[in-house]
Amino acid sequence: MREIRELTEMDEMTEASVMIRRIWGGDRDVMPASVLRALQHSGNYVVGVFDDGEMVGASVGFFGAPARRAMHSHITGVAPERQGQGWGRMLKNHQKEWAFARDVGHITWTFDPLGARNAHFNLRVLGTRAIEYLPNHYGALRGGIESGDETDRLMVTWALAAPPAPTPDDADVVASVQIPRDIEAVRAEDPEDAARWRVRVREAILGHLSEGLVIGGFDDERGYLFVRPRV
Repeated sequence: MREIRELTEMDEMTEASVMIRRIWGGDRDVMPASVLRALQHSGNYVVGVFDDGEMVGASVGFFGAPARRAMHSHITGVAPERQGQGWGRMLKNHQKEWAFARDVGHITWTFDPLGARNAHFNLRVLGTRAIEYLPNHYGALRGGIESGDETDRLMVTWALAAPPAPTPDDADVVASVQIPRDIEAVRAEDPEDAARWRVRVREAILGHLSEGLVIGGFDDERGYLFVRPRV
């Protein structure tokens, strides 16, 4: 049986911390159990993902400034062998229900703009809106899935009570920025090519944003779609 539930016990925090480190890799403690405990105890979002009682993923979020009525989903993941099985949609639905119960209207999070699967899920499936490009947001990481790469992030916001933001009509698209279909495979085969992708995509996106365009959606073939902001 699939289940997502809030974590309350210290042994669960330890298990979740190990799971998060396994998912993201590297030689660092991504989310120490003590931090998870502190976040949970102060009323924030700390959940485990279970399949027949076995923890297979975790998600951590915390509240934004009071006036924004927002929650920031900081880290979410499931074990590699469980990916592509619908857990992402299940987690986002759980976050949405949890947030609604606490009068939260928006959930924000960041993701690697080179990740096509996440871009598709976030912008096309959930209909979030991209609001900010953050170059090298977390600095250089040692080891893990982004080892040797800079940690650029695209921040999105999910308006929970609003209809999903639609993919823009072709007539409204004035520019696009293509990304690799599978950046993980590129990193594994040719890290230098992955680094070139990083620079090309960063420069192109920041260039379009500086011209006053906004990211209006994502297309699997063309990449990020830029439109003129609505007046």
